[in-house]
Amino acid sequence: MDTAAALELAHVDALGQAALAAAAEVSAVELLEAAIVRLEAGRALNAVVTDLFDRGRAQAAELDESGALRTGQAGPLAGVPFLLKDLGASLAGAPEAMGSRALRSHVADETAWIVERYLAAGLVIFGKTNTPEWGNHCTTEPSLFGATANPWSAAATPGGSSGGSAAAVAAGIVPAASGGDGTGSIRVPAACCGLVGLKPRRGRTSFAPGAGHGLEGLVNEHALTRTVRDSAALLDAVTGTGVGDPYSAPTPALPFLESLTREVPPQRIMIATGSPFPGPATDPAVVGAVERAGAVLQELGHSVEPGAPTIDADAVADAIAVLHTVSNVALHQLACEVLGRPPREDEFEPSTWVMVREGFTTTGVEYADAIAAVHAQTRRFAAALRNHDVLLVPTLVTAPPPYGLLDQPRGTTRAFFDVEFATTGWTSLANVTGWAAMSLPLGVTDEGLPIGVQLMAPDEATLLALAAQLETALPWADRRPPQWVGG
Repeated sequence: MDTAAALELAHVDALGQAALAAAAEVSAVELLEAAIVRLEAGRALNAVVTDLFDRGRAQAAELDESGALRTGQAGPLAGVPFLLKDLGASLAGAPEAMGSRALRSHVADETAWIVERYLAAGLVIFGKTNTPEWGNHCTTEPSLFGATANPWSAAATPGGSSGGSAAAVAAGIVPAASGGDGTGSIRVPAACCGLVGLKPRRGRTSFAPGAGHGLEGLVNEHALTRTVRDSAALLDAVTGTGVGDPYSAPTPALPFLESLTREVPPQRIMIATGSPFPGPATDPAVVGAVERAGAVLQELGHSVEPGAPTIDADAVADAIAVLHTVSNVALHQLACEVLGRPPREDEFEPSTWVMVREGFTTTGVEYADAIAAVHAQTRRFAAALRNHDVLLVPTLVTAPPPYGLLDQPRGTTRAFFDVEFATTGWTSLANVTGWAAMSLPLGVTDEGLPIGVQLMAPDEATLLALAAQLETALPWADRRPPQWVGG
C-alpha cells in the first residue's frame, strides 16, 4: 500500500475498516502499516508515548494467516488498528507509566479485562497514548512525556485525561482509541477535539482483574471515536462483567449497534445551558450549540423543556476531592513498590503532590462521608429528573481551554477541582450519579474550535439512538482539523 492510500484510510471509521478487511480489500497488516504511516506523520502531536509496533504486526499477521478475517471468526472489529490509553487499559508486558515520573519504569504484569475484550473483537493494538499523571487532570500535559497537541489549535488543550487518545483519533491516526472517565476524562477531550465521547453507565464494563471499581464508582472506561456507530460497536465489544465483579449493569435488550437503527420513541428531554457549579457564565457559542441541538430534537418529535436538576455543589466538590486524595495515596503506594523506595516530591506533578499529602491525612470518617455524599447527591439528581428521560447540557461551559489552566496546584485539592468544575460544568455529575453521558461535536466557535454538547440518561441505548439522529441532522463527519494526517 502506498503512502497516499495509507493516508486516505484516515477517512474510514473502524467499522468501515473492518468491512474492508472482511471483504479482502485490505489485509490486517496493510491496515496496521497504514496507521503507522499516519502515526509517524502525526508525531508532532505527541499523542502516542509508547510504540508497540512489533506486537501489533505479529497480531495482524496472525489474523491474516489464520483466515479468520474472511470467515468473521476473528471478531466484529477484526484488523482495525487501535491505541490504548496509558492508564487503566493495562497490557501485560507493556510499559505503563500512567503519565507519572514516579512510574516511568513500570511495566504492567497483567492484561485488563477490557483489553482482553478489545483483543477478542479483533482490534490490533500497536501503541499507548499520552495521559496526565494518574488521570488527575482534564488536560494532557504531563512533565514526563510533555504536552499533547490539539489537532485543532496549538493554543487549546486536547483535554484530558484521555487527551492522547482524543488527539490521535481527531487527527486521523486511528478511527478509535480507548479512554477512561472519572470526572469527564472521555467527554472533555471529545469536546476539545471534535469527537464522539461516551461514558457508559456504572457497571457496564469490568475493572477485572485488578479492581472492582475506580474512584468508588466514579470511573468508567470506553473510547473516543469519530462516529456514533463506532462507539456503539466498541461498547458491544466490552459490555459485560468479569468473574467476581461486585456489581454490573443490566444486560441491554439489544446490541447497542442494532439500537441505532431502531425507531426512537419520543423522549422527555430537560435542557440546561448554565452550570451546576459556581463560575463564569456559559460561553454564548456553547449556549447556542446546546439550544440548536434542543431545537433539532424537538423537530424530531421529542419533548424539550428548560430546567435544571439542583445539587449541592459544595457537597459534590468536597466528596470528589476526598475520593481523589485517597486514590492518589493508593497510587503513591504503587510507586513505592515499583521504585523500591518512597518517591520524591520532584517525581510528581505539583498538583498530584498536593493530593497525595492531603490523602495522608484524610480520615476514615471523611472518606465514609464522601461516599455518603455521592449517594445522597445521586438521589437528589435522579429525583429532579424523575419526569424526564434525558438531560441535555454543555460538555464544557467554555471553548476548549488553554494549556496551563487545568493542571496547576491551587493550594488544596478542593480548590483544584473548583477551577476544573468552573470549566467542565456538568461532566462530573454523570460520574457521581453513574448515569451514561455522551459528548457530541455539535458546534464550532468563531475561531473554528469544536464545541461539545452532552446528553445524559440512565442507560446508553437511549443516548446512542438520539446521537444517531443528531449525527444525521447535524453531521460532523466532514470537519477536519488543521493537523489532520489523512489524504
